[in-house]
Amino acid sequence: MRSIRRGDTGVAVSEIRSILVGLELLAEADPDVFDEALETAVRAFQQSRGLGIDGMVGDETWGALDAARWRLGSRALFHSVPDALVGEDVRSLQERLLEMGFDAGRPDAVYGGRTARAVAQFQREVGLVPDGSCGPQTVKALRRLGRKVVGGRPQWLREAEAFRQSGPNLVGKTIVIDPGHGGGDDTGVVVPDGPLRWNEADLVFDLASRLEGRLSAAGMRVHLTRGPSPAAPMSGAERAALANTLGADLLISLHLDGHESESAEGVASYHYGTGNGLSSTVGERLANLVQREIVVRTGMHDCRTHAKTWDLLRLTRMPTVRVDLGYLTSPADRERLIDPMFREQIVEALLAAVQRMYFPVERDVPTGSIDVRQLRLALADKS
Repeated sequence: MRSIRRGDTGVAVSEIRSILVGLELLAEADPDVFDEALETAVRAFQQSRGLGIDGMVGDETWGALDAARWRLGSRALFHSVPDALVGEDVRSLQERLLEMGFDAGRPDAVYGGRTARAVAQFQREVGLVPDGSCGPQTVKALRRLGRKVVGGRPQWLREAEAFRQSGPNLVGKTIVIDPGHGGGDDTGVVVPDGPLRWNEADLVFDLASRLEGRLSAAGMRVHLTRGPSPAAPMSGAERAALANTLGADLLISLHLDGHESESAEGVASYHYGTGNGLSSTVGERLANLVQREIVVRTGMHDCRTHAKTWDLLRLTRMPTVRVDLGYLTSPADRERLIDPMFREQIVEALLAAVQRMYFPVERDVPTGSIDVRQLRLALADKS
């Protein structure tokens, strides 16, 4: 859909306003005009849901608004194929089940098969018909019973333990590298530079290809989400589905940024997390390692790590990080990013961060200290 923004009018604007009024982020006003007050309310909603804060309603913001209509108990929930039910009521159900010790998977607000199985298991334990659907009786039972699991978010504890048990070696691990944008007219940020024209899609694909070679040499199974010239763009949900199908252990998505001000510069990393403190602990650790390795090895400005609920981060079943590797609109960042040797530095930083992810915390090493050239030599010695 086209982004809906300030100045727009019509039925869609009225619907957006109605949802935000229901969420108490906006008072009643002209229902058909996207005015300053509505933009402020949209920004507040985006911030509360871990979305990009631009004050416009694109696909992901609209999806989050549509999901926000629902509260647990306001409708019957069930596993629907192929179009799964999505909503805040589903997320609330998943979090409640996880708190009680039932494995509903990541609380992604999608009523999939794993959630249905967790509901059926709960129903069986409390003497209800285990049909995997969540109606009034199931909601009543959920509200009546207390938590079983204490001492942390159960799903993140499971994720961290599974990652720890996978061992410290890169050999045999599967990683998906996602070069952002690409396909049709989706070139991402584009900046003319004299007779040249730099675009985000081409530069991040070059980075992804370099990283693919280095990770493969270290013994990992590596998949890219796209080639250099795909026929059509892929959404974040489609990229997440591909990574899930491949059974990846990690996903790293590569992007560049852009801003109307040339002074905006630096690298930022993103992991799954919401505005209420819910966060993927393993994804957050990966984002922190990536961020620190890149900053130390390249000297780029540190724009820190951030929790977001973008589809690519929310719908993947493995630890996922998106890295914005500088501003193509910044003369300083651009001069470095178009240099192949500088891109090699970024690749080395990413490789070091991936290796450190698999070290036990007690065996971790200082940032910037891993000589990534030794990884290939160590693998050759074992073969």
